[in-house]
Amino acid sequence: MEILTITFKDLLNPEFYILNGGLWLFLFIVFAETGLFAGFFLPGDTLLFVAGIYSEELITKGLNVDLQSDFLNLVLLSLLVIIAGVIGNAVGYWFGRKTGPTLYTRKDSFFFKKKYLQKAHDFYEENGPGTIVVARFLPIIRTFAPIVAGIVEMDRKKFMLYNILGCVAWAVSLIFAGHYLNTLIMSKFGFSLKEHLEVIIIGIVLITTAPVIYKLFFSKPKLKEGNK
Repeated sequence: MEILTITFKDLLNPEFYILNGGLWLFLFIVFAETGLFAGFFLPGDTLLFVAGIYSEELITKGLNVDLQSDFLNLVLLSLLVIIAGVIGNAVGYWFGRKTGPTLYTRKDSFFFKKKYLQKAHDFYEENGPGTIVVARFLPIIRTFAPIVAGIVEMDRKKFMLYNILGCVAWAVSLIFAGHYLNTLIMSKFGFSLKEHLEVIIIGIVLITTAPVIYKLFFSKPKLKEGNK
């Protein structure tokens, strides 16, 4: 029996989860990355984009059905991601409501970074409830935004509305983009994006993490009124 060797590089590679874990591991990663603060390092946007390319394999093998339609595969996959993402955010919100300010005194560990929580809080304060939608497209912020929403006791109904809207936009845009961009490349240039996923992943990571990196390392902290 061959033993699968897993490296840290594999954990950051979205294709690894899809090829080795299939649909259900993929959905768990979506849930964990949006609902558990321990999931901040997991691939999110790239995972959905790559899932769009592998949509037929994920649905056919994961659900043991053959829909014989790329569009229906994409719709069903998007629906499952939306459910996993909405539940994940709801868990994060619940966790924030229960733990509250005690998180700010928690010691840093591999699975928890207080600075990320603080940055998510600042981002929330600057952008309001719409952060729940925008955060879906921002790594790290995506993980901590629902927790912060719970900490500041955002209205549950309003949170769920933004939660659903954000997850629909996130899932549909990235999954459909992955599939149809791959289809376009195949028809125009005769090769699959599966052969060049490293370049695609690096591009998406650079685009999505640029504002987060700037926020974490280059933005100046706001002074409180009493410190001016």
